Amino acid sequence: MQHSLPDLAAAPAPLVQGEPVEVAEGVYVIPDRRVPLVPNVGIVVGERAGLVIDTGLGPRNGAYVLEQARRLLGDRPLYLTATHFHPEHGFGAQAFKGEATIVYNRSQREELRRKGAAYLDMFAGLGPRIAAELADVELVDPDVVHDGVAEIDLGGRRAELRTWGAAHTGSDQTVLVDGRVLFGGDLVETRMFPIAPYFPPYDADVDGDHWITVLDRLLALGPDVVVPGHGEVADAGLLAEVRDYLRHVRSRTAELKAAGASEEQAVAVVDPEARSRWSTWANPEWIAFTVRAFHAKGGQDAA
Repeated sequence: MQHSLPDLAAAPAPLVQGEPVEVAEGVYVIPDRRVPLVPNVGIVVGERAGLVIDTGLGPRNGAYVLEQARRLLGDRPLYLTATHFHPEHGFGAQAFKGEATIVYNRSQREELRRKGAAYLDMFAGLGPRIAAELADVELVDPDVVHDGVAEIDLGGRRAELRTWGAAHTGSDQTVLVDGRVLFGGDLVETRMFPIAPYFPPYDADVDGDHWITVLDRLLALGPDVVVPGHGEVADAGLLAEVRDYLRHVRSRTAELKAAGASEEQAVAVVDPEARSRWSTWANPEWIAFTVRAFHAKGGQDAA
């Protein structure tokens, strides 16, 4: 039995809209408004340069984000990065080509090259409004790649781009601004079940065990503000909420697998439990994908 992606046919057009909101000094977010396939977009304003974090889906969104960044920064140099390669986070990058220095981690660039075209097709199939935004997408390589950690001094603001390896995707990256504001991408979402893109045999790079480890390490950084990939801006408690959910699914899946349960039998138990326990969270369709990912990779209830 295959599990379906969320039905987005009736969803509004996935457009980044509204003005940037200052969430800390010099750090702005264009909120997603909880619209499907719209990310929280970051703009960091320094004295000498600025940094844009994620672009929205497709060139129209990318152009809008660039316009908002220019409103805040004028003609100061721009950098662009993405938290991961998924279409709603990075497939507006072509609007920044020649306008900004595009910086990705090396594994992110390679994942985009391997999977970008397939994800473009998959997302276009989710609905006509989504397909319309993706119609003219060109996949863009970064100008600069880094391995591990890259620091960008914007003048009075410092952004740390850190590679975490496989978790939500095979190449997740966070951005920590001045040690206080954390852009977590889809490692964290507010009042939404985490997205586990487990699509074997085409894409099975999601790693729930390491995802939990990464969230523990992000908690240890002690950020004051956490900007999730989707949903409302929060504090560090959001990191713990998502970690605890993943721990629960891992633990229950491991128990059931040890008792001989198949993937689908484990889903049949864990899915309704999680829907009940996290009843205020959106997108419960992703619970089944998370169970299947843990079951397939061992479902170990690690400490």
